[in-house]
Amino acid sequence: MLPLLPIVSLAQTPPPPSPFLLAQIVTQPQEVRPLPGKLDAVPVFNSNSPEVIQTEGILLSTFYTLGKRSLFAHLNYSFDGRFDVFAHHIARPPRSKSSAPLYLGVIVFNPGDRPVKLDVLQAVSYLTFPDAPFIDLPPVVENPLGTVYSGPGSRLANDILRGVHQDFFPTQIEILPGKSQMLLNLPIPNSTGRSTLIRLNSNGRVYVASLAMHARPDSSKGKTSEIAYRAPTVEEWKNLLDNGTLVSPRDRPPTPPELIDKIPQIYYGRVAGVAMGSQWQATATDNNSPDLSIPEAGKAFSYPISTVEDGTLGTNQVQSAPLAVRYSDTAYHAHGNYGVRYSLSLPLHNPTRDTQAVAVTVKTPLKEDEVKGGLRFVQSSPEDDPVFFRGTVQLSYKDDYGEEVTRYVHLVQRRGQMGETLIGLNMPPGDRRLVKIDFLYPPDATPPQVVTVKTLDTKAP
Repeated sequence: MLPLLPIVSLAQTPPPPSPFLLAQIVTQPQEVRPLPGKLDAVPVFNSNSPEVIQTEGILLSTFYTLGKRSLFAHLNYSFDGRFDVFAHHIARPPRSKSSAPLYLGVIVFNPGDRPVKLDVLQAVSYLTFPDAPFIDLPPVVENPLGTVYSGPGSRLANDILRGVHQDFFPTQIEILPGKSQMLLNLPIPNSTGRSTLIRLNSNGRVYVASLAMHARPDSSKGKTSEIAYRAPTVEEWKNLLDNGTLVSPRDRPPTPPELIDKIPQIYYGRVAGVAMGSQWQATATDNNSPDLSIPEAGKAFSYPISTVEDGTLGTNQVQSAPLAVRYSDTAYHAHGNYGVRYSLSLPLHNPTRDTQAVAVTVKTPLKEDEVKGGLRFVQSSPEDDPVFFRGTVQLSYKDDYGEEVTRYVHLVQRRGQMGETLIGLNMPPGDRRLVKIDFLYPPDATPPQVVTVKTLDTKAP
């Protein structure tokens, strides 16, 4: 049986390091720079609260309230043009309830007076079992074929990065005026999670909702010793949307923003709303220059990834996507930016008169808001310490032989892990190399991470 690995939820601040970890904490002196660029303006339907589904009901609805039983369950936000749908949930109904599996439904409604075409640009959805169980992997594994993953979030991010579109999703849906269609209608077996990300483009206004419903008895199977079940129909989903209420129990409410820097243990909360931003593109350069000068020998600088409030690593930069609409008991921002694509370009330049050895690394420092003397890491993380990052990154660069290289590498990093060198370059005087790092921030990761450029002190003993 494959081993299950611990996951730390971003919904709350991770617990303080144990005495064992504290004894091994080391500070690596380096400059930490804000990540250039910003999130784009693509809205993301972000359904992640409650993460654990125990009952039927509405998970997230951007529908208008007219004709709806529970007015507070509908956020009245329509999509038109490019948008994404992200959903990450676990089914765990009480044992005393129905044994029928839960289904996750995503329904789309056309409120207009003409047909709307919804282009499904890319879509991926995976279960923990059997699609992508959490397995123990080394910190760095080459992943040229996309067959290395651990957990549905890791597999989803890997596939979206490579342009995979699962064939059980259509490439286009036409929705007639005043009608609804299902974008997703898939089961989540008990004690299993499902991660879904869908890239979309609509040529008209639509409303979207995610809902949870038990499978329905299938009378067409006749009388058998075991009850047969079927997926809910569109009409059954519409009835739940109109007459249902929010799924309960709810997740723990987040810490109000005004209290985050005033109490020791904060709770970020999980997201149920429309986040603004699907991709962060960044080109890091020196001021007034197209180049990024490598650091002096023996020194390093880092760019943080997915920083959150009270965890900006001294940059005062919160990268969490803002929310256009949300439920009042869910996260104030899309902390963690699950499913957001980060595309970082580093046009490295060696301005010195000597050949320099340069290392590019992804690391997971301890979460801090202020940095004193450098980033802090754990010298040797115990195997039972929680995994903070589990996903594939794409690396593109020109190697020391002048060849253009593209690699896919799966990373597993625990809290405070220093990370291994991913790209090593020997840069002659005046040399320029463009390094690109591309990945989706995987569901169930815990920020922050950093991308570090270091020039090795090759003259040191």
